[in-house]
Amino acid sequence: MRVYRPEAGKLLLRDEPVPEPQRGEVLVRVRATSLNYRDLLILDGDHFTTGPGNLVPVSDAAGDVVAVGDGVTRFAVGDRVLNAFHSHWIAGRLPDTLVGYGNGQDGWLTEYRTVSEQALVALPDSLTYEQGATLPCAAVTAWTSLDGVRPGDVVLTLGTGGVSLFALQLAKARGARVVATTSSAAKAAKLTELGADTVLDYVATPEWGKAVLDATGGRGADRIVEVGGPGTFAQSLIAAGTHHAEIALVGFVGRGGAAVDFMDLFRSGATVRKIWVGSREDTEDLVRWLEARPIEPVIDSVHPFERADAAVEHFRSRANLGKVVLTHA
Repeated sequence: MRVYRPEAGKLLLRDEPVPEPQRGEVLVRVRATSLNYRDLLILDGDHFTTGPGNLVPVSDAAGDVVAVGDGVTRFAVGDRVLNAFHSHWIAGRLPDTLVGYGNGQDGWLTEYRTVSEQALVALPDSLTYEQGATLPCAAVTAWTSLDGVRPGDVVLTLGTGGVSLFALQLAKARGARVVATTSSAAKAAKLTELGADTVLDYVATPEWGKAVLDATGGRGADRIVEVGGPGTFAQSLIAAGTHHAEIALVGFVGRGGAAVDFMDLFRSGATVRKIWVGSREDTEDLVRWLEARPIEPVIDSVHPFERADAAVEHFRSRANLGKVVLTHA
């Protein structure tokens, strides 16, 4: 089978034997994968790793079960599946130890992969392989970030990355009002098309936290999907107002930024909740929701498996608006 492994900072296509599923495992023929910011960090050596440096990259995939090991009961040959982002987090509280795809164990940028049957979720016929491959990280993160959001709540999303776009779509499906930030008129138009009620240009308006307050009559956001981290948190805290909003702390794509004053945090009354994507159960809940209330994942581009390097560079350029997907068919 063909499989990618990083060597000296580059993705090299290699030929390796097709693995055989052991007891409790299934063999998946990978049909599509999608890229996330963490994949770039791992490839660039800028993310914590717990395994060897040449692990197969990429955490998100969808495909078909083509063989099963002894004792498998959850899936059969021919079933369509996607992976849960965390292979060992089934439900409940976050485990003390997690082994990530691409940094602790082999990921999914390969033609075949064996995995525990417990690490997979059924892919409904309503979703293509390419759409299914966009869900494990970005969509599930957005889903868990919005837990408890009710109709009429104000949700703030930042930028046009995968998590933010899914959060916008899912929040609108929940009946929320969405305020979104972006950096260009073209991206603002896409956010409006997806349902954003208010779009703020954070380049033209660096103090966009105050602009969120103005847009909501001084109330601020009820839920903030905070993907920027150090680069945006201070403004998000302003956007939270003083009515006990919740800030879902997702990522850190915005490096640097103003320090947060303790008294500003205290006065806001905001609750800060770390989001670590979600469990298999969260993924299953999201998939059931999408069957009942379909949304179309925003896919920027689809690249052939043989051009994985080009897909990575396109993603690295940040020229994409939506998920960058590879098809392995």
